[in-house]
Amino acid sequence: CEKDVLIDVLTQRCNSQRLMIAEAYRDMYGRDLITDLKENLSHHFKEVMVGLMYPPASYDAHELWHALKGVDTEENCLIDILASRSNMEIFQMKEAYLIQYNNDLQQDIDCETSGHFRDTLMNLAQGTRMEGYADPSTAAQDAMILWEACQQKTGEHKNMLQMILCNKSYQQLWMVFQEFQNISGQDIVDAINECYDGYFQELLVAIVLCVRDKPSYFAYRLYNAIHDFGFHNKTVIRILIARSEIDLMNIRQRYKERYGKSLFHDIKHFASGHYERALLAICAGDAEDY
Repeated sequence: CEKDVLIDVLTQRCNSQRLMIAEAYRDMYGRDLITDLKENLSHHFKEVMVGLMYPPASYDAHELWHALKGVDTEENCLIDILASRSNMEIFQMKEAYLIQYNNDLQQDIDCETSGHFRDTLMNLAQGTRMEGYADPSTAAQDAMILWEACQQKTGEHKNMLQMILCNKSYQQLWMVFQEFQNISGQDIVDAINECYDGYFQELLVAIVLCVRDKPSYFAYRLYNAIHDFGFHNKTVIRILIARSEIDLMNIRQRYKERYGKSLFHDIKHFASGHYERALLAICAGDAEDY
C-alpha cells in the first residue's frame, strides 16, 4: 500500500532528511511534496504526514497561525508552544511566522487573545528569558513577590507574577520555587491553582511545569489529550511531531512511570488504521509496549 510506504519513508527519517527528500522530489517531478500530500491524503493521517515535512520552527509557526486564526482560538496550543520553547526557538518561530504568513506573531497574539493571559503570552513571545543565570540572594525576594501575587491578585500583582515566570532563568526559578515552598508551606502549582483560574492559570502552571521538567509536562498533556478529551487528535499530533527529535523518548518514559500504561499502548487503543500506524512509528515503541 502506498500509504504504508509513505509512513515508512517519512517517519524513519529525521527532519533534515525529509527536507532533502522534498528537495529531490521537486527536482525530479517539478512538484511540491507538501502540496501533493495535502491533495492526496485526508483527515488526521494527512495532518501527520504534512506536519512531518515542516522544519521545527515552521511547524511551530504553522500551529500557532491555525491556533490564532482558526474559527476558535486554540488557547492550549498557544500555551504548549510558548510556555516550553527556548529564546532561540521563539526567535526562529517568529521569523518563520513572518515569512510564512506575512504577519507579526506578537501582533496576532495581541489581537486574538485578551487580559493577563494575552500579556503573559506576549511576554513569552519576546523570547527574553535570562539564560544560565542564577542569583541565590534574590530568590527569596522573588518568592515573596509570587506569594503576595497569589494573595492580593490585583492587576499589578498579576503583572509582577508573570514578569518573574516569563523572564527569570530556569535555574533561578528552581530556587524561587523552593523558597516559595519555604515561605508559604505550599507548592507553587497548588497556590496558582487556588488563586487564579482560566487560561491565565493554565499558562502559569505550564510555565512552572516546563521549568521543572519538560518531558513530564508533555507526558501530562498527552495523557489529558488521550484520556480526558476522547483523544484530542490535534494535541497528540502536535506534541509527537514537535518533540520527536527533542525529548520524545524521555516523554515516553515519564508517561509510563506516571500513568502505568505506555504511550504506545494508549495510542494503539484509541487510534486506528494508517493514522494509528503513523503515530506509532513516530512514537517508536519498544517491544514491551505492544
